[in-house]
Amino acid sequence: MFPDLITIGNFSIHTYGVLTAIGLLVGFYVGLYFAKKEGIPEKNYENLFILTVLGGIVGARVAYIIEHKEDFTSFIDFFAIWNGGIDWFGGFIGGLLTALIYIKVKNLPLFKLADVAGVSIPIGHFFGRLGCTAAGCCHGKPVPVDSPFKDIAIVFPPNQHCLAPQGIPLYPTQPAEAIGNLTIFFILFFTYRKKAFDGQILSLYLILYGIERFLLEFWRGVTPPLPYIGLTWNQIITLFMVLSGIVLFVYLKRKNEKTV
Repeated sequence: MFPDLITIGNFSIHTYGVLTAIGLLVGFYVGLYFAKKEGIPEKNYENLFILTVLGGIVGARVAYIIEHKEDFTSFIDFFAIWNGGIDWFGGFIGGLLTALIYIKVKNLPLFKLADVAGVSIPIGHFFGRLGCTAAGCCHGKPVPVDSPFKDIAIVFPPNQHCLAPQGIPLYPTQPAEAIGNLTIFFILFFTYRKKAFDGQILSLYLILYGIERFLLEFWRGVTPPLPYIGLTWNQIITLFMVLSGIVLFVYLKRKNEKTV
């Protein structure tokens, strides 16, 4: 909707980049707040955050290339991340693997840090999806004229260099996910203060975001459904997220009850 925040001549500051940076900063300080409460040394948290972000960027780019390999025609295209092209789930997996390696090497408390991540990811993701709204990426499918959702459709103005189809009503996937992420953040933020066991916040995050994203995928117009299944690969991942969250929650809860 507003792909460029500031334009001076041929120089532009993209709204997506600014909002993503804000999301990283807010996520960092939210995580730092809870890391201190968990007794995590600030230096370890800072290093973990930086490495996780770098691992997330690599994972997000690799996943996007795999999903949209037809868009890459030259070697430099694989590295031209400034032209756009990242995948959230790839970033999540890349960041997760990087974080696990660092936590193992430094012998840090896994599930305490998992809870810190669980509450800080959705607030950072909230700003990221606002950036998607501005840039037009991760856009929704066209809304049928007889759809009950036509009144909340989003239309990207013509003659803008956004990634979404322009001039037609689309399902508002980006702002809908932003609102969902913000809601998840507040639920986890207030739950954190009374959490019963380490790992509870991450478990709830996996369940809540998995459900949210699974439902929103029916609106999204970016990833086509897989043959014979009728679901996108993102929906397959979200089902594993929900299942993993439930299993982890039950396991850690029972483990905690046995030690009390």
